[in-house]
Amino acid sequence: MRRENRSSVSGFLLLGLPIRPEQWGVVFAPSLGVYLTTVLRNLLIILLIRLDCRLHTPMYFLLSHLALTDTAFSSVTVPKMLMDMQTRYKSIPYAGCTSQTYLFILFADLDRFLITSMAYDRYVAVCQPLHYTTIMSQGVCVLLVAGSWAAACICALLHTLLLAGLSFCAEHTIPHFFCDLAALLKLSCSDTSLSQLVIFTAGFTAIMLPFSCVLVSYGHIGATILRVLSTKGVCKALSTCGSHLSAVALYYGAIIGLYFLPSSNNTNDNNIIASLVYAVITPMLNPFIYSLRNKDMKGALRKLLSKKTYSSNWRLPSF
Repeated sequence: MRRENRSSVSGFLLLGLPIRPEQWGVVFAPSLGVYLTTVLRNLLIILLIRLDCRLHTPMYFLLSHLALTDTAFSSVTVPKMLMDMQTRYKSIPYAGCTSQTYLFILFADLDRFLITSMAYDRYVAVCQPLHYTTIMSQGVCVLLVAGSWAAACICALLHTLLLAGLSFCAEHTIPHFFCDLAALLKLSCSDTSLSQLVIFTAGFTAIMLPFSCVLVSYGHIGATILRVLSTKGVCKALSTCGSHLSAVALYYGAIIGLYFLPSSNNTNDNNIIASLVYAVITPMLNPFIYSLRNKDMKGALRKLLSKKTYSSNWRLPSF
């Protein structure tokens, strides 16, 4: 009977953002602008790191993977949301919904693990600068990225396999703009106690363990800064960590708002808005943080633009 219920599920209906239908047209243009900005700015960061040899360092190697992850993370949910606003056809097939849930968890966890790896990189740069090139070797950087991918894939696969084993009987309406795992569990007519337990333990661990590592890293960085008596040394340490620390505050601030703040009467709408900030706004702001607060990135951009200007000035005249 349970197998028949699962096989009878053809798809789900996404209600989308908590706005009236007549407001969809007003929200569509800003949402599209945010998504295009996210993709273009992150791809620009990847391009600059790829082309400028001065950015071939462990920090920017990790940053390029973070930019790629942010692009993919935003692309999991936003294109479908934009298409639903235009076509008013909000259904999503069962396989597509499951895939979206898997990819959302995958890139969310990968983002988290990469930010933690970057915190370790900043810890080594500030606390052990003489051994930085030895500790943060190419093999270690590749291992950090590969480990982040492996851990994220395992977490996402675990949640998705448990989701695939659930039955969905009558109600197929998801009050969200994407296939949120928690919303799907509420629609299931199966016993979801195991899935709820896994979400609480694995999900809580996947959030708090990286966050604890980030706190420990910046605790050591703070202690090192306090031991430095010169103002120049303090400024150098802060400039080394400023961009990453801003990204950490933005990312975990969104997570705290989504999962840990007390709920109000309008819980579902608040969760949707928090998810929108977490999945859409944060990936857009990360490139601005790293490009506007980082002189190396701004220098690489000026170098790229000057090359284009120089090459355009030497075009052969047409007669």
